[in-house]
Amino acid sequence: MMLFGLAVLSALIWFGLIFFHGWFWQAGPILRPACASKAPADIMPNVTVVIPARDEAESIEVALSSLLTQDYAGRLSLILVNDRSEDGTGALARALPDPKGRLTVLDGADPEPGWSGKLWAVAQGVAEARRQQDANSGYILFTDADIVHAPQHISTLVAKAQTDTLHMVSEMVELQCESLAERALVPAFVFFFALLYPFAQVNNPKSRTAGAAGGTILIRRDMLAEIGWIEALKGALIDDCTLATCVKQAGGRLYLGHSCLARSIRPYPYAIDIWRMIARTAFVQLRYSPLFLVLTVLAMGVVWIAPGLIALFGHGLTQWIGLVTWLVSIGSFVPTLRRFRISPLWALTLPFVAIFYTAATIGSAVNHYRGRGVVWKNRAYTDAIPNDGRTAPAAPSPAPEQAKTAQMPGGRA
Repeated sequence: MMLFGLAVLSALIWFGLIFFHGWFWQAGPILRPACASKAPADIMPNVTVVIPARDEAESIEVALSSLLTQDYAGRLSLILVNDRSEDGTGALARALPDPKGRLTVLDGADPEPGWSGKLWAVAQGVAEARRQQDANSGYILFTDADIVHAPQHISTLVAKAQTDTLHMVSEMVELQCESLAERALVPAFVFFFALLYPFAQVNNPKSRTAGAAGGTILIRRDMLAEIGWIEALKGALIDDCTLATCVKQAGGRLYLGHSCLARSIRPYPYAIDIWRMIARTAFVQLRYSPLFLVLTVLAMGVVWIAPGLIALFGHGLTQWIGLVTWLVSIGSFVPTLRRFRISPLWALTLPFVAIFYTAATIGSAVNHYRGRGVVWKNRAYTDAIPNDGRTAPAAPSPAPEQAKTAQMPGGRA
């Protein structure tokens, strides 16, 4: 009887996720180059790109070059904040050809108390942008130093923001998916992200769900000023979704979608690399709560693991319910695999991938209690602020209400 009850519970949760959770499993919106505006330069808004970079020598040249050669009709300026790099990142950036004089390379200072490293670098970049342009008009684009942008990307983002009167436009960039570990684990990251932040709900002004992907965030300067600039995010380790929450709470309109014009070139060649990415901030997302950790592990078991086990070891009606639920769960993963141009057969591994993500979340808690805290780019944060209490379970949870405030690893310390 208990096994039958578990099968029914899992089936009911999946029924709710498939039909009443923002159609998270679908491909999601994509901005195409055709959206780009062809308006004259004198009426195109100014765009300032802020790129924090710490020890990014392997990617900085190709990433910056893609921004310096953007086909944007308006005024475009770039501010690279060299965040105390020790690998020559700043020198490589300064040596790049810049015939239009778009690039400023700013040597960042050490983080002040209470700031995470990346946000401190971003704050310095925004301060420089304000010095270069006093008015709060135009846009600021936040992007990472490992993102390569197609020439039409900024034009397309601005066109979307202006056409739909949006305050913030964010995109999940294409992630590298070449090694065996990446093919097995990276698509699930995007899938779980969409589960926690259904794009349709993020884009609905009437929904409280707020989310963003840190690789590409275009925000209106006046909205950033209204929420208190980057200082409003001080201490946050999940900075992208915290920013989205602040904008939506201020009445701003969001857009979150997938990108076909920007891609990450940061590799995750081994499973341990992806484990570290997840474990870096997972327990922060759980607000350091053992109770949330236990609930998350239980939820993962009911949603991702139980259906397959019931399908294998159940009997009669219980087994049939488990089988159908398991097929629905792995079938929901297929559209994401198609986006990555990976065989649908990889969907069969989803329960094992869920176990991996759950284990990494537990590992994050273990790191915390062992005093390791959050470590990124040779910086450790043992007293991180969990996004001013706005976070909830980090691992993919079945409950829609939890998904509205949960955080996935996105912002970097």
